[in-house]
Amino acid sequence: MTEFELHPVGVIRSELKERSGAPRQGSEGAPDAWLELNASVSEALLGLNVGDEIIVITWLHQGRRDVLQVHPRSIPGNPLTGVFATRSPDRPNPLGLHPVVVRAIDGTRLRIGPIEAIDGTPVVDIKIVLC
Repeated sequence: MTEFELHPVGVIRSELKERSGAPRQGSEGAPDAWLELNASVSEALLGLNVGDEIIVITWLHQGRRDVLQVHPRSIPGNPLTGVFATRSPDRPNPLGLHPVVVRAIDGTRLRIGPIEAIDGTPVVDIKIVLC
């Protein structure tokens, strides 16, 4: 198998500081947050507007990469399930997908939300949602 590298394009700045205190999904009471982009990718913002729906792809840096099965939503009574059938942050390649709305653009900072990613989460890409 070929190995490859991901390079962060930015970082999430959120009031959520601990994984244990974050909602499971953005739609479950997550706050808005700032996505601070690296200046080196600022030209990639051309065409992005307030109100756009985007998918923020993150590297879930606190996720465990050795976990292959979990009890969904961390409820022991739920049947053991393979991580590919869940949204668990613990998985072989801990990528997070966060559908959010662009609330504001301030230079290379995007106010986005709602997003359940914790403060300091690396962002590896942004994609516009197509209808």
